Amino acid sequence: MNACKTIYCRVKKEESIAMPVTILIPAPLRPYTNKQEVVQLEGATVGELLDGLVSRFANLKKHLYTEDGRFRSYVNIYVNDEDIRSLQNEQTPVTEKDVISIIPSIAGGKE
Repeated sequence: MNACKTIYCRVKKEESIAMPVTILIPAPLRPYTNKQEVVQLEGATVGELLDGLVSRFANLKKHLYTEDGRFRSYVNIYVNDEDIRSLQNEQTPVTEKDVISIIPSIAGGKE
């Protein structure tokens, strides 16, 4: 019986149950996410989450990516409080405890 419990525990431990990760949508991009402030998606990396996000909200893609598939220079992506450029970019791993923030740079104003 102990062997069965050990095998069962080992199998359960190796199984990966994907949990949703929170993505915060800034006000300027909400018109492209049906006005949602928060989207929860499953993924193991920032890239997987963003792929899922633009798959769900196709009109959002042109605001995040250039024609050749790179992030627009004015879009900053954070995992918790860390810019993904200082981590592993789109390959940055995430867990269900992480919060992804999309921060578009705002320019302009009066002098």
